Amino acid sequence: MHPRGLAMSDVAARAGVSHQTVSRVINGHPNVAPHTRERVERAIRELGYRPNTAARALVTGSTRTFGFVAVNINQYGPAQTMVGLEKAARAAGYSLSVTVLDEATADAMRDAVDRLVGQSVDAVVALGTYDDAAEALHEISAPVPLVSVQSGGSAVEPAVGVDQVAGARLATRHLLDLGHRTVHHVTGPADSQEARDRVAGWRAELTAAGAAVPEVLQGDWTPSSGHAAGKRLAERVRRGVDVTAVFLANDQMALGLLAAFHEEGLEAPRDVSVVGFDDLPEAPYFTPPLTTVRQDFAELGRRGVALVLARLEGRELHPDPVPPRLFVRASSGPAPHGT
Repeated sequence: MHPRGLAMSDVAARAGVSHQTVSRVINGHPNVAPHTRERVERAIRELGYRPNTAARALVTGSTRTFGFVAVNINQYGPAQTMVGLEKAARAAGYSLSVTVLDEATADAMRDAVDRLVGQSVDAVVALGTYDDAAEALHEISAPVPLVSVQSGGSAVEPAVGVDQVAGARLATRHLLDLGHRTVHHVTGPADSQEARDRVAGWRAELTAAGAAVPEVLQGDWTPSSGHAAGKRLAERVRRGVDVTAVFLANDQMALGLLAAFHEEGLEAPRDVSVVGFDDLPEAPYFTPPLTTVRQDFAELGRRGVALVLARLEGRELHPDPVPPRLFVRASSGPAPHGT
């Protein structure tokens, strides 16, 4: 029999259970005995049955789909946030419908949410890291739950994120503990809440230690902006400025900075210690291997989906920020002797 000709009753007959039990399994209902669920899932596999999502949505009012809206999916953090959410959604029996904005504007965010609502998604998860798009999230009144991830601490709507401030403080404290008198910082884009949170954490840790707070160098997440910052810092070193440690707001900028230092005859950590943020899969293979702060995107996805499910059930849930971890590698070391 062709899979398209199969009905739920065929699965029920193969598994030796009721039509209602098959429906419960397909819809992810918790009240099904594990051995029964296993029998139904085996029958579905053996028959090659594909549930009719459209028909099911008409009956249940649910497409078991979350919408996801993001900007800059080519950057590691947003891409991994999406992956973490997709895995967690799949584990909960949902799929993810993804919309990537060409620009981080309020109009683009509103249009994307409207389109997803038009697809009858059960909820919308938005990556609200850029100001204009995040501001739109506060103003949108959607007929489905609207949740944001990685939007910083200022979000009005329910949100979940990695603790960016704590991560920046970890990186800065690590360098101060190595004996560096201060830590220079290369930021992300000015309209990114995540970037501003990392600046805030860096500044707070320096201030708490009574260390000087140098003027930041503006970056934009790209290796080329890190390279430009590296050239400027090398120039400061030549002028005798006390530059022995740098914390960059992401690993891609750290890669560019390390290349610039190499061109300028500076070596990490002999001359300048370098710490990044994100823990790219490539970070252990930089020259030298990069000390960096890891964000747990899988946990972020789990907490994000838990928040969505709570909203769908009408429950209040206020997830704690996901704690970051520092991974110490060879790019950071003691302050040069005599500093």
